[in-house]
Amino acid sequence: MRCDHIGKGYDVEIGVKQLVEAATAEIETLTIETALALRDDEDMVFVDLRDIRELKHEGKIPGARHCPRGMLEFWVDPESPYHKDYFASGKKFVFYCAMGWRSALATQAVQRMGLRPVAHIAGGFAAWKESGGPVEEKA
Repeated sequence: MRCDHIGKGYDVEIGVKQLVEAATAEIETLTIETALALRDDEDMVFVDLRDIRELKHEGKIPGARHCPRGMLEFWVDPESPYHKDYFASGKKFVFYCAMGWRSALATQAVQRMGLRPVAHIAGGFAAWKESGGPVEEKA
């Protein structure tokens, strides 16, 4: 794949779609129906990976934790000074983003780090809202 950026062409060996497809082959993907059914399960932790501006604009799944995508690996790793204890809870983590691409890559990354069980929501927050899932407004 050839990309031209600011007049300098370069070859991309793999694109984001291929990265997401490869991640999806390794991880558990929940349908929106399954995610909606698991919403009140106390053994599940929904994690919103979107940017804070997205949360403020769109809201989030009620009760979901927010973890900016750029901090996820740091918050998951118990050896990191940024580690968040809730990632050591032993519960199942269900990641989501706007459309399901970032969450697929994030789920693959933390699964490779040893965090289990983990899954992500196909279609992300857009599918959640489209299916009539409840939305909590972000203060």
